[in-house]
Amino acid sequence: MKQPGFFDVEERLARLSGLGDQLEAFSRTVDFEVFRPDLEKALAY
Repeated sequence: MKQPGFFDVEERLARLSGLGDQLEAFSRTVDFEVFRPDLEKALAY
């Protein structure tokens, strides 16, 4: 098994972005910060 290189993650994210990453589309539509207080409370951060 090949060990991931230093820039592999960045290159993979850039490739996903170029292909139309659905999470990026959702983040433009949904304000996920609205959920932060509930998540912090539930996860006890």
